[in-house]
Amino acid sequence: MHDIRIIALDLDGTLLNSNKELTARNYDALAAAAAKGIQIVPTTGRFYNAMPQAIRDLPFVNYAITINGAQVQNVRTGQVLYRSEIPWQQAVEIMTFLDTLPVVYDCFMDNGAWMTAALQEKIDDYTDDPHYRKMVRQLRAPVPELKAFITDLGHDVQKSQFFTMDAALRARMLRELPQMFPGIVTSSALKHNVEINQARANKGEALLALAAHLGWGAENVMSFGDGLNDLTMIEAAGLGVVMANGVDELKHCANYITDDCDHDGVAAAIEKFCL
Repeated sequence: MHDIRIIALDLDGTLLNSNKELTARNYDALAAAAAKGIQIVPTTGRFYNAMPQAIRDLPFVNYAITINGAQVQNVRTGQVLYRSEIPWQQAVEIMTFLDTLPVVYDCFMDNGAWMTAALQEKIDDYTDDPHYRKMVRQLRAPVPELKAFITDLGHDVQKSQFFTMDAALRARMLRELPQMFPGIVTSSALKHNVEINQARANKGEALLALAAHLGWGAENVMSFGDGLNDLTMIEAAGLGVVMANGVDELKHCANYITDDCDHDGVAAAIEKFCL
């Protein structure tokens, strides 16, 4: 038996189907769990305002883990419960290195996202996913030059992300960047990106910090994910659930593998373990 008090949910490829929709069955399962007093917590690589409106409008969501765990926020009061950011000087060093690679990159800062305008215009050359091409165009504010923009502000960085369709380069940077830049970690949510966070900015540590704030332990947490950036919260939760469409590395760590995101895998597992 599982005494689940928190359900943490990745969005893309997990709670949302391939069309980025929240299905009626998933909604009903979340609502039923919330009615039992379980906290429903979106847990995403996006910043809060970039989450789909359907998620932000959920009446039973009180907390959100955003930007891969760089921030945990009470969405009702705006109170920040946990924060872990890359010092701006190191972020500029990392981007200076990225300038030597055939990639385009962005920056999440102050719960917004920015990108050098010239790089933003080239996004089609670095990912063939139409959804992420659209997101980069619509949700990244263009600036003349990102490193100069960060330097002028002097604000620490919640996340940086780069895109490449070179699979070998992507795999190498996932391994090597943490060795080159102490105190950072890499992850990936899709086949063409690498996400760079401060080492304590991960979904697992953020989730456990939220659980502790609410008076619960890992054994009271159920988490859902499909990508590499979900690994820490699958490992941290007492019940880690991986989607059938999830990457193999994640499935090896799962307590349970549910149906894929196009067959209401989230609802199926909530019904099994919580309802």
